[in-house]
Amino acid sequence: MSFAPKDAVLEMRKVCMAFGKGSGEPSLPVLADLDITLRDGEILGLLGRSGSGKSTLLRIAAGLVRPTSGQVLYRARPLDGPEEGIAVVFQTFALYPWLTVLENVELGLDALALSRAESRQRALSAVDLIGLDGFQNAYPRELSGGMRQRVGFARALVTGPTLLLMDEPFSALDVLTAELLRTDFLDLWVGRQLPIRSALLVTHNIEEAVLMCERIVLLSGKPARIATEIAVHLPHPRDRLDPAFRAIVDEIYSELTSHAAESVAAHKAGRGAARALPDASVNRIGGLVEALSAPRYEGHAQLALIASQLGLEVNEIFPIAEALHLLEFAELKDGVIKLTAAGQVFAAGDTDQRKQLFREHLLHFVPLAAHIRHVLDEREGHHAPRVRFESELEDHLNEQDTEKTLRAVTGWGRYAELFTYDGVTKTFSANQAMK
Repeated sequence: MSFAPKDAVLEMRKVCMAFGKGSGEPSLPVLADLDITLRDGEILGLLGRSGSGKSTLLRIAAGLVRPTSGQVLYRARPLDGPEEGIAVVFQTFALYPWLTVLENVELGLDALALSRAESRQRALSAVDLIGLDGFQNAYPRELSGGMRQRVGFARALVTGPTLLLMDEPFSALDVLTAELLRTDFLDLWVGRQLPIRSALLVTHNIEEAVLMCERIVLLSGKPARIATEIAVHLPHPRDRLDPAFRAIVDEIYSELTSHAAESVAAHKAGRGAARALPDASVNRIGGLVEALSAPRYEGHAQLALIASQLGLEVNEIFPIAEALHLLEFAELKDGVIKLTAAGQVFAAGDTDQRKQLFREHLLHFVPLAAHIRHVLDEREGHHAPRVRFESELEDHLNEQDTEKTLRAVTGWGRYAELFTYDGVTKTFSANQAMK
């Protein structure tokens, strides 16, 4: 099938996804009414935080999972399962340790029923293309992480796919190795040395998305919806220090902070205990307050700038920033985080003053913390099992969000001396010194 320059390689129309909880309980929606088109000749980025449904969407695009509703078209035909011409590179290397590099790559050709000679030649070409020439007979244990991921790329490319789906393929690598592999991939892409016509990149790394993609789709909310789509009209190779590059990064941060602030506002408006909390430890919350209060920032900073200077990715900075916004120690707006008056008092306080202020804000602004404390006060013995609150949360949240929310509120409550938690018996107890 031939392609016109702007033909759609993959289309998702009104795609929705929900996962059942079993026992006849209502399903939890993950994706809602997503319309996405991947065009010939482009790398499209799906950018969002952990748990935003990015990987689920990629599995749907691969034909590995059927959406609850909606339609997926590959080359203008319905995608009803795994399809020839679609290849996937996963975050984990997923190599067979007892096979050599060449044998691992040849596995990608098993379904094509090629002769052994042709299979071997195609595998050798893929190994050479991806920069592993000389390591054909090495075993995975002999390779670095970056070289193992190169094997993953070679195995995906050996079939000569039209569409390459990449699920955070560089996130398991150290910074320098990831940078080298990204650069090598882009050199091959720009030089038209790859067989693929289009690629879909799932990532939570904002700069990675701007470096690699022609368009970026931002996913936000639960269930995930398209928050916005951003075009990247920058020639390759792209320079992180280019003002135009930084402007796109800032635009993405601004969009994400806007949706984060809306999420916190919805949390407060609902005043319900069964809402997901940002997964941020007290140490990280306090650390960001300290950083913001330093003379360098004077209480406010562009989130993109402070994240870069603190070495934090979007998955790390946003939960902390959301926690500060929820607790009203900071305000998120237009890509900027700014300490409130309470945040400045917290920054200036000693340990006891900080704990007291944190406790007051925790009880006032986090309904789940107040709910746990109320239950403990009402029960004889002032104890309650973790499962008591876990079951309440699971009526509204998935298992992963329930776990993160309980981890967050447990850490916050312990720090504030609102309650204690025994990890062995999995029991909350009221701190009787606080009345």
